[in-house]
Amino acid sequence: MASDQAETVDLLIVGGGINGAGIARDAAGRGLSVLLVERDDLAGHTSSASTKLIHGGLRYLEYGEFRLVREALIERERLWGMAPHIIWPLEFVLPQAHSPRPAWMVRLGLFLYDHLGGRRKLPATRAVDLDRDAMGDGLRPDAGRAFVYSDCWVEDSRLVALNAADAAARGADIRTRTSLVRAARAGAGWAAEIEQGGVRRRVEARAIVNAAGPWVVDLLGRLGQAPNERGVRLVKGSHIVVPKLYEGAHAFLLQNPDKRVVFAIPYEGDYTLVGTTDEPWDAAPARPEISADETAYLCATIARYFARPITPAQVVWSYAGIRPLYDDHAASASAVTRDYVLDLDAGAGRAPLLSIFGGKITTFRKLAEHALAELAPFFPEAGPAWTAGAVLPGGDFDDFERLVAALVAERPGLPPALLRRLARAYGTRTRQLLGAAAGPEALGEDFGGGLYAAEIDYLVAEEWARTAEDILWRRSKLGLHVPADAAARIEAYLARRRAAA
Repeated sequence: MASDQAETVDLLIVGGGINGAGIARDAAGRGLSVLLVERDDLAGHTSSASTKLIHGGLRYLEYGEFRLVREALIERERLWGMAPHIIWPLEFVLPQAHSPRPAWMVRLGLFLYDHLGGRRKLPATRAVDLDRDAMGDGLRPDAGRAFVYSDCWVEDSRLVALNAADAAARGADIRTRTSLVRAARAGAGWAAEIEQGGVRRRVEARAIVNAAGPWVVDLLGRLGQAPNERGVRLVKGSHIVVPKLYEGAHAFLLQNPDKRVVFAIPYEGDYTLVGTTDEPWDAAPARPEISADETAYLCATIARYFARPITPAQVVWSYAGIRPLYDDHAASASAVTRDYVLDLDAGAGRAPLLSIFGGKITTFRKLAEHALAELAPFFPEAGPAWTAGAVLPGGDFDDFERLVAALVAERPGLPPALLRRLARAYGTRTRQLLGAAAGPEALGEDFGGGLYAAEIDYLVAEEWARTAEDILWRRSKLGLHVPADAAARIEAYLARRRAAA
């Protein structure tokens, strides 16, 4: 089925990962009309498969990536201030036992890390003796000295959803489960065709932004663009989740003999997240799975440092993602730059096509700002840069504990643990989600793990959730906490909602 009426927009953005959502938000806030299409779910691929850190990338200093690290470090505290419900500080313990790098080199790197990005709120690096400090609990005997530095944690897929929600609030049209069928230059703009639910629609756009992530080159081919020197290097990164390895709110950065590093991070209260790997991905982009070799590598890293080793049988969940890194022709996957490159094709009066190569979640806001700067000559009516410091939905509060205390005082009939989890996900918008509910019975069907119908209704209405997977594994990580039959019950509930609509 096709619609003859063409929609007209300034920007057609293809890709609903962090870069696409960030650009949509920035552009909409400048007064441009924006249509973002994502063939799957928001953050359905790479942007929900990260190590979930807002960080400068300490190890990138070793490769001379000073510009990238500085930009990321500046963004680190800025993003924390913009979304304090889904971003918060995290201390990292860097043991020197088994380190392939001398202590002076690590300390020099940490000195640069402390001072390169104008750190204001996060604490400076310090040294600890793991044999005497509680931070060494759970490690093998004679763990020795370590450095402790700080970065931030982020709920990565929620960061994407909140950027999309803010973009929509500013006028952007966000359409998930919508594919770009074709597009070609027509006069001063683009004539495109999109498809959603079997219905095709025509779109006329003044410019296209190719934010397709691992599919960036594939999309260029479908747009009829000739190959150029820009390329993408696909690297698979995998993570495992295991029962909690140690007490404490700190994380570990573990150095391996091959000079790669692996994080061990507190996760969802009862678990530890371990990752990541770096493996070349030579096949077509897809939804990858962790390999047995990757699992063994991560388990061996834990065994090298922790008193209680883990085995593949103890893995309760794993995930993998394809990182679309800019191909700088580095010899190894670990050494490939995490910097981004913006490729603008707009010569000889041609309608602009901006393609995004590479990038990391920490620098998405700055990448979006740079993308709009590239497009500025074609949109002289657009407003100035504005996103630095502009809070994301739900982030308009100063102190998380005070927010939780206020919610508990306002809703004495609701479990404090539930209110804390909701505040971590939705911030001040928790009140909108809860409505007038004074007790659990007012939240609708209970799916277990603290998930009620009221939250599902909110996610469908406000955050484009359409399936149980969207809800359990991207809008939340409640898939680790709900009963085995929860997904089927959620799908049945969603079907009833659709039928009643």
